[in-house]
Amino acid sequence: MSLYEYTRWDGSREFQPQSADEAFDQLSEYLLQYGDQALRDLDQLDDDDMPDVVELIRKEGLIEQDGEGKWQISPKGVRRIQENALTDLFQTFRRDVVGKHDSPQKGDGGIRLEDSKPYVYGDSLANLNLHETLKNAMIRQGGGLPIRLGSEDYVVHETEYQTRCATVVLIDMSGSMGRYGKYVMTKKVALALQAMVRAQYAQDTLQMVGFSTYAGAMTERQLLNSAPKPVSIYDSRVHLRFDLDDPPRRVPVHFTNIHAGLRLARSLLSRRGAENQQIIVITDGEPTAHIEGREVVLIYPPSEKTATHTLAEVRRCARAGIRVSSFALIEDYFYLGLVNFVEEMARVSQGVAAYCSTEDLGKYVFDSFIGGRRTRRVRH
Repeated sequence: MSLYEYTRWDGSREFQPQSADEAFDQLSEYLLQYGDQALRDLDQLDDDDMPDVVELIRKEGLIEQDGEGKWQISPKGVRRIQENALTDLFQTFRRDVVGKHDSPQKGDGGIRLEDSKPYVYGDSLANLNLHETLKNAMIRQGGGLPIRLGSEDYVVHETEYQTRCATVVLIDMSGSMGRYGKYVMTKKVALALQAMVRAQYAQDTLQMVGFSTYAGAMTERQLLNSAPKPVSIYDSRVHLRFDLDDPPRRVPVHFTNIHAGLRLARSLLSRRGAENQQIIVITDGEPTAHIEGREVVLIYPPSEKTATHTLAEVRRCARAGIRVSSFALIEDYFYLGLVNFVEEMARVSQGVAAYCSTEDLGKYVFDSFIGGRRTRRVRH
């Protein structure tokens, strides 16, 4: 892996080395493609072989070394990658897709509007429109100093009512997600979503969960460093069981366990007090794994048994008042089984189902996220 740019030199220009930001953005592309293997390549370099640009990136605070001396993306670097991902998505669909949502209710919200209104008892003075308030007082007293404020002078900004929303994004990490740029785009969409929530919905919670044979929550850095699981068996038929508490040393990890992902997502959301709760599922295949008791069951080709366990968990999510949106990535051929399955998930949960290409994924997911924030869910 090289972090240098090469071009033909015609002698008319001075050599201009890359800036730290430019070099870091190239490193980011490697991370999106290959996960933390890009950083492990840096770990293999001796100090004498370390490119000067790596030190430049480090001085900018975009990368750092952990306690074992291994390179990792710093929090500042993670935020830059998230913001770049959001900017990239803005260029592919209309900006108003990710704008603030409308609400007919006004109250003590997190979004200050341009409109103002006279102060009434109970309004927060944190939203005081000082300019209009002082102007009212000066008009009332006919000018002059000092300005004496009366209760009738106070004006406050209108605020948009916002409900808190807790979201879990389930990201398919099975082996097939490595094809056709599906996982790269999924990571970009997830990173962009993180940037948007941080900037516009600070009271929300957003959690990423990766699922393959197993399911596990991912931090922002783990998401960035992640990659699809390598395929380890190629049998045309598979039916295996493994003990979750005492698994063997070698377990095929590239299967699609939507059931485990939904179970974990529902557990995470049960700890949140948000009025709106939603799960967004991004996958490219029917489920080929599920949980039975304390065992994980792997079945290929996809079986009705696995589908039944998965849909039962979708129903539990619906009964808990959780909105479930499912997005099927269809790239290589029209996969009728997958389309039918996500539509069945939507029917069971009264949620959203869509099948799309990688280019359209961002718009679908962002539309669904905003729609999920608008809807107040009633627990049954």
